[in-house]
Amino acid sequence: MTSDRPDRADHSGLLDRHLAFVEALRGAGLSVSLAEDLDAVAALSALHWTSRDTVRDAFAATMVKKQSQRTTFDALFDVYFPGMVGNGAAALAAAGAGEGEGEQGEASPVRDNAEALLSFRDRLAEMLESGAMDPAELQRMAAEMVGTFGSMPGRGPGLSSWSAYTALQRVAPQELVDRLVQGLMADGADEEDARRIANRRIGQFTALVESDARRRIAEEKGPDHVAEVAVRPSIDNLAFMAARRTDLDEMRKEIFPLARRLATRLAKEQHSRHSRSAPLDFRRTVRASMATGGVPMTTHHRPKRPHRTDLVVLCDVSGSTANFAQFTLLFVFALREVFQSMRAFTFIDHVHEVTGHFRPGADPVDVLADLAASASHAALWGRTNYGRVFTKFAEQHADALGPKTTLLILGDARSNYSDLHEDTLKQLAGSVKRSFWLNPEHERNWGTGDSAAPTYGEIVRMIECRNLNQLSEFVHELAW
Repeated sequence: MTSDRPDRADHSGLLDRHLAFVEALRGAGLSVSLAEDLDAVAALSALHWTSRDTVRDAFAATMVKKQSQRTTFDALFDVYFPGMVGNGAAALAAAGAGEGEGEQGEASPVRDNAEALLSFRDRLAEMLESGAMDPAELQRMAAEMVGTFGSMPGRGPGLSSWSAYTALQRVAPQELVDRLVQGLMADGADEEDARRIANRRIGQFTALVESDARRRIAEEKGPDHVAEVAVRPSIDNLAFMAARRTDLDEMRKEIFPLARRLATRLAKEQHSRHSRSAPLDFRRTVRASMATGGVPMTTHHRPKRPHRTDLVVLCDVSGSTANFAQFTLLFVFALREVFQSMRAFTFIDHVHEVTGHFRPGADPVDVLADLAASASHAALWGRTNYGRVFTKFAEQHADALGPKTTLLILGDARSNYSDLHEDTLKQLAGSVKRSFWLNPEHERNWGTGDSAAPTYGEIVRMIECRNLNQLSEFVHELAW
């Protein structure tokens, strides 16, 4: 970027890149409208292009609605508007290695061997221990790491020759945590703060490594390829069953604010709905009409107590669905005032009540830890068995269900080819007002392998629920 704004000859290519970027954002789950698209163009036309960060901030200000979407936005921006490519990337890597790269600026300048690995890990540790880390130097180190330890030459057709996973496996920066902690403690930090700082610094560097690998792959295969297969969707659209540890931490931060906003909106909708359906208060209506010459311009209604349903949640906490189960339970718990009462049960091949874990004012981290610790009580042999669970629930907890109850089942309906006991599920569903089944698998996978989703779906309405957005949409229906 050497001029303030692109030359006219570059306008066509820049516009194509902008449109492709917008489509990639939409594909990743960010709802960018046409008006916001035009706002971005207007903002960029008024800015100087000498600073890439300024361009990034202009795009973000006009297109990003929630902080939870910023990670996905930044990853796609780096793919479609990379900081350095081609000869620029070669110069960047050569600055750290002392040698030039290949013609495309992507060949490794240093041989990947034990000596080079040890030297790089020492230099990386020294940089991360430094209190004033230079962002440009961190970026250069990330580029060197991918170029040296993430190269995968000679791969088959259609496969990329760069891999952040390979580089991270070779260098293993996470193994430097203890070394960083000791250095920070020597400077006066306590162990808890030191470990938090060390993990944050390594997380930042890991993100730079992943970004550089995406940049190289985008240069090799085009940004659209990377946007489709390598960039994770926003946290709202990320599948529960595909979430990594860092994703789960971000979901945990997002889930309670999301639930609180949704609870407020549901309460307003319930009040409005019941106000419209309440019986007319004739006396107050006539009295109010005196101010308008006897014409009843405004009607008044007798107060009607809003109906709130009793909720019973039956939740599969086996390994394949554990993340989905815990976050869905936590989300429903955050909405507890929308319901008259709530009872929660977990299962694998045995039923265990966990209602007591959802204490008012409890920390979400503590609740999730309690749920994880109690998972062993939901298993006898450890193999998911829905039929046995339904039978045990009917025998031991039938009193939890009644004509005003909504029954919510959470699970993937994979029962290891065991007896499904459809008759028992029919009995349970028939004893309640409504019943729903949330399945974290994509609907195209229902009925494959040991999935009993089609069979159970004929008894209880089964709904695909793979991410926070789908969960939020469903709660509107659940609350009525």
